[in-house]
Amino acid sequence: MDTIVPYERRPGRGMRELVDMWSNTRMVVLTAMCASLYAAVLIPFMVVPLIPGLTHFRPANALPIVCSFLFGPAAAWGAAFGNLIGDFFTGLGPGDLFGFVANFLYALVPYRLWRACTTADPLPRTLGAWFLLLGIITTASMLCAATVGFGLQLLGFVPFAVLANVVLVNNLVTSALLAPLLLAVLYPRVRRARLLYGDILGAAPRAPRWRRFAGVALVVTGTGLAFVLGNLASGGWLDPSTLAALSRNLRFVVLVLPALALGILGLALL
Repeated sequence: MDTIVPYERRPGRGMRELVDMWSNTRMVVLTAMCASLYAAVLIPFMVVPLIPGLTHFRPANALPIVCSFLFGPAAAWGAAFGNLIGDFFTGLGPGDLFGFVANFLYALVPYRLWRACTTADPLPRTLGAWFLLLGIITTASMLCAATVGFGLQLLGFVPFAVLANVVLVNNLVTSALLAPLLLAVLYPRVRRARLLYGDILGAAPRAPRWRRFAGVALVVTGTGLAFVLGNLASGGWLDPSTLAALSRNLRFVVLVLPALALGILGLALL
């Protein structure tokens, strides 16, 4: 068994943990556990499609949120690989690459936004903490929905305005209802076992306040813009004359991709 030797973690270099965690046996095991648990709960509900062949009823969507607060970067990789395993049972295709990225971001957002905003445990006991938790779940759900909606419209499978909104509601409802309950049960036990990602990787020094503020603002703004612009462009309500020379797909990319990139840049700052 490997010993816990925290590597040096510096403010502003938090994205390095997504790579460095692969050198830690415990984090690799937690990644496999998150992936297998996510896939195991996803697969039985594939018989309840919301958009046949593309998405289905997913009560498992609460798990990446919960695992994110517990296991940090291991949850992000676990959600991505777990979703890929689930997709294998419905047939893999080019759209699954965007599903991989979307689920990676879905589990990356919660712990990064939470640790940027507060040092408290993710067990809300005040009204403000509840608003923060639900805001983070909403942001994570929206970024996941915008990413997969962007990819599948780009591939010509289904309009952003259809898929992204279904994914958002599916993620948000299940996570908002189940994640707080699961966290209340699991977080204290995982903390006592010293298996939280901070216990394994070592506590990272907090980034300067300006950097945390900028990162959170970019994540929230970029995510919201990507979702709104994606819906408007997909529905034909936004079609700038300055982009008339471009094809419809290229106009969609020009409008939505910068906003998605803005949100991901914000995550990098955290």
